[in-house]
Amino acid sequence: MKSGFVSIVGRPNVGKSTLMNAVIGEKIAIVTDKPQTTRTRIQGIYTSDPGQIIFIDTPGIHKPKHLLGEYMVQVSTRTLFEADIIYYMTDVTRPFGGGEQFILNHFKETNVPVFLLVNKIDLVSEQEIEEYIKVFRSQMNFDEILPLSAVNGDNIPLLLEKTFAHLPEGPLYYPEDDLTDQPVSFIVSELIREKALILTRDEVPHSLAVEIEEFKNSSESKVYIRAVIYTERDSQKGIIIGKNGQMLKAIGEQSRLDIEHLLQTKAYLDLWVKVKKNWRDSETNLGQLGYRL
Repeated sequence: MKSGFVSIVGRPNVGKSTLMNAVIGEKIAIVTDKPQTTRTRIQGIYTSDPGQIIFIDTPGIHKPKHLLGEYMVQVSTRTLFEADIIYYMTDVTRPFGGGEQFILNHFKETNVPVFLLVNKIDLVSEQEIEEYIKVFRSQMNFDEILPLSAVNGDNIPLLLEKTFAHLPEGPLYYPEDDLTDQPVSFIVSELIREKALILTRDEVPHSLAVEIEEFKNSSESKVYIRAVIYTERDSQKGIIIGKNGQMLKAIGEQSRLDIEHLLQTKAYLDLWVKVKKNWRDSETNLGQLGYRL
């Protein structure tokens, strides 16, 4: 039996969460086209005949502009020293730059296998993939280099095979049917945040946070969830609510569909919007919203 922890690191928007969701087969981590959607470590658990892999999805490593950003970078770099294998995920459509060099420098302090995962190969030619890999190979000797498409599933079975080959022998850390170690309330809050980010597009950036205030069975066939969407400014609150409440209604309707799929039961979602000024630069507010190292 092989088992161990695999940390998925890289710059924002390279497909880390998409890869983990594809392997697990369920939406464990939310996905949007906006940078820094993932804010904290999220573990996805994959169990099969060879053993168990615990994937650690991490925030994209970037130059922080507030306390929340500093927290996110610390979360990502800390996982490098907790893993048995590191997946360094890159986007083949984005050229090598200072961000990549910054991440590569962190690998010098680790002594575990590092896989270079070249994502989004469905968007470029084979020659472009080869040239891209050549640049990274000149910077470091990777234990494995694998082009893949997290969206299409290309080369994911091969990735799992190579991962098990590098993992040590060990026990099952979690029951076979567990898919994540995150509480259901956390996943529900993330699903709401995902829909708010997608529907408001660039009007309300990453100043959104969601807190579940109440989560209970209201009857044998329905769950009651009261959640608060926090913004940093009154103008952002207005955008989230929308004209005659239409935006908030849309966020609630789309969130509820995903929540009911997750819970396998009907859900009543009671959404509120409140302003918590500059919460991203407040240690107290960050702690209240669950962002603690």
